[in-house]
Amino acid sequence: MSAMAAGCAHLSGALCSQVLASVDALLFDCDGVLWKGDTPIPGAAQLINRLQERGKRVFFLTNNSTKSRQMYGEKLRSLCFQARPDQVFGTAPCAALYLRHEAKLRGSVYLIGSAALRGELQAQGIACSGPGTGPELTPGPGPMQAWAAEPLDPNVGAVLIGFDEHFTYLKLCRAARYLQDPACIFVATNTDTLLPLEGGGIPGTGCLVKAVEAASKRTAHVIGKPSAFMFECVVKEHGVDPSRTVMVGDRLDTDILMGSNCGLRTILTLTGVSTLEEAIAHRDSDSVDRHKLVPNYYVDSVADLLPALN
Repeated sequence: MSAMAAGCAHLSGALCSQVLASVDALLFDCDGVLWKGDTPIPGAAQLINRLQERGKRVFFLTNNSTKSRQMYGEKLRSLCFQARPDQVFGTAPCAALYLRHEAKLRGSVYLIGSAALRGELQAQGIACSGPGTGPELTPGPGPMQAWAAEPLDPNVGAVLIGFDEHFTYLKLCRAARYLQDPACIFVATNTDTLLPLEGGGIPGTGCLVKAVEAASKRTAHVIGKPSAFMFECVVKEHGVDPSRTVMVGDRLDTDILMGSNCGLRTILTLTGVSTLEEAIAHRDSDSVDRHKLVPNYYVDSVADLLPALN
């Protein structure tokens, strides 16, 4: 069994003090870790603020593509977290950075996504079309021929999929038609298939991504966790050392897997999606791939880290 599979240690007492002393930077997922909806996890703000008072560098990593860095900075401050927008790394700004600097995009973007995602593209000087409610489907007989023959914008060089509450069949048709050109870049903010909400959940961005992938017979390049790209953005912008960085999250398949993919130590908090039982089942399996989903440590809540800072 791999060293990673020997994880799931309860982080408390002297071990907690030792781990925190050994790191310079901490990466936190947001929803389910620092807050639920608009309600902060008790003690989370005190933890973030005290970590920074002790000289630790703190960053916030989220797969939510519906908010800009500025919006996340404002939310953090409204919930009493000491935070600046440049500490936030979400899929919206990181997707824009990827298209501009990594993919070297020439042209515009056909976007299935939010106004915040459009704003982050525009901040990088990237024009886009597609967001919003869009036109209604053509009424009358034979509309399918009209959808298939609709003129496409020759300037579009990429298709970007994020969360879009106005997703329609017509948007799916347009995205698939743009992607028939193999030179058209295909990017997705994230592949989370469920947005957990109080009382249940709703389909996430990953469901829209799967629809476009099936229609275009192509696979999207994914920006968000568990991809390493968001962490690479943190390293490039702030120069953090992976060997002295820890990832704190509530989802095994995004937060913890990203940490494993980036060679980081990981902490699972049990205030969100994944359970300790799930982590232990991965740890005790014979699958190397499942071992990547095993956190090094777990806490009931991030507030459990506070005593080590007193």
